[in-house]
Amino acid sequence: MPKRTNHEILIFIRQEPEANLMLRRRIESEIDAFFKTNIKSALLIIGARQIGKTYIIRDYCKSNYDNFVEINFIENRAAVDLFDNASDSDDIITRLSLLTDVPLVLGKTIIFFDEVQECKELVTAIKFLVDDGRFRYILSGSLLGVELKSIRSIPVGYLQIFDMYPLDFEEFCMANNVSDAVTKRLHASFDNKTPVDELINNKMLELFHLYLVVGGMPAAVDEYIKTKNLSIVGRIQSGIVRQYKQDIAKYDPDNKLYLDEIFELIPSELNSKNKRFIMKNLNENFKLSRYENSFIWLKEAGVALPAYCANEPTVPLILSKSTNLFKLFLSDIGLLSAMYSDGIQMKVLSNESDINCGAIYENAVAQELHAHGFKLYYFNTKKQGEVDFLIELGDRVIPIEIKSGKTYSRHHALDNLISSKEYNIENGYVFADTNVSSNGKITTYPIYFIDFIRKQQNTDDMIYDMDMSVLQ
Repeated sequence: MPKRTNHEILIFIRQEPEANLMLRRRIESEIDAFFKTNIKSALLIIGARQIGKTYIIRDYCKSNYDNFVEINFIENRAAVDLFDNASDSDDIITRLSLLTDVPLVLGKTIIFFDEVQECKELVTAIKFLVDDGRFRYILSGSLLGVELKSIRSIPVGYLQIFDMYPLDFEEFCMANNVSDAVTKRLHASFDNKTPVDELINNKMLELFHLYLVVGGMPAAVDEYIKTKNLSIVGRIQSGIVRQYKQDIAKYDPDNKLYLDEIFELIPSELNSKNKRFIMKNLNENFKLSRYENSFIWLKEAGVALPAYCANEPTVPLILSKSTNLFKLFLSDIGLLSAMYSDGIQMKVLSNESDINCGAIYENAVAQELHAHGFKLYYFNTKKQGEVDFLIELGDRVIPIEIKSGKTYSRHHALDNLISSKEYNIENGYVFADTNVSSNGKITTYPIYFIDFIRKQQNTDDMIYDMDMSVLQ
């Protein structure tokens, strides 16, 4: 390949953004595929506040259906009462027609129920609407991991649930107009374990540092794309944090103080030496029974991401999971950065050595792995030491170390685990501010390559035809 000049490579990476470009999200194609194949089912999209659920759904519905009805159960409290004690689908549809001026045309109408945690009866009754078959239905809500637990009957088979997350790094790259050609070259470097062009690598590392500050909340990303003003981005992030605190007060008033305590402690606990959430930092007389529901609430609401200690690096990791030893990450890295002291953002962007970015790097990785479907675990024993993350990839466990400083070549715990004959670990990964390199069973990747760690999709049929003749 002929050598590119610096100017040519920069042009290759960045292009002028289109005006008012909507943030591209992978879930758009998943929604489209669902409605093309699942005729007898409604779709429910759940996730934390402010991650763009309503915007994405509204855009899809307007683009694909002649008639679009949107009912928000927070903005329209009267709508909640209309669905109470409805007798059948005809009754529900009659009540629906009272809420909208949009004609309900057979086969050409999609109905969007937003904030459905405020109308649990609708979730229960969606079976009748799907069975009726006149229209298509899509639902959305926040805090539903919490609220769904109190719904008496979720219509299995009639309601498919998709999880939605803040923008991951791939989506952040798309928003910043990283070209598909560059992305393909980076994928090839990951697959083949070959170094990335140095100029491209440096620019991608710079972009990842920006992601650590801006994060993946759509409002924050959109504001950065429009203005490049990190001060405004920070104010948006602080507003989202306040919204989360209001949710805590609204949805779990009995445990508000416990939730506030836990939420406020996440940044400082992650900044501690082992990043583990220390229960006694909440209260010297800590009792798990008093706080347990609050931890669960934060997890199910999509606000926090727990990573549990696995005592054995073997499949399945859940068998050695320790529920009382865990790290607690925030669901969005930009919100975590905003909760730290003023001025840290520019230090992160400048990659200054006088700050400890370990917590920020690990949170970004936790967020990325979670969005890609991995359950979060880490490993810690007195014998081997602590490894930042363990993931199940197929039938193997892969240990992962995250390094934010220049000492990324030192990873004693990972070395100990890899060399242990007891566990027979085939390979491990280190992610850091560097390029691709390999040393034995350990491959070191640029930190942004964490985006390429994806769960393996098994599309093969698994047919098992048992011989029953002896029982007949």
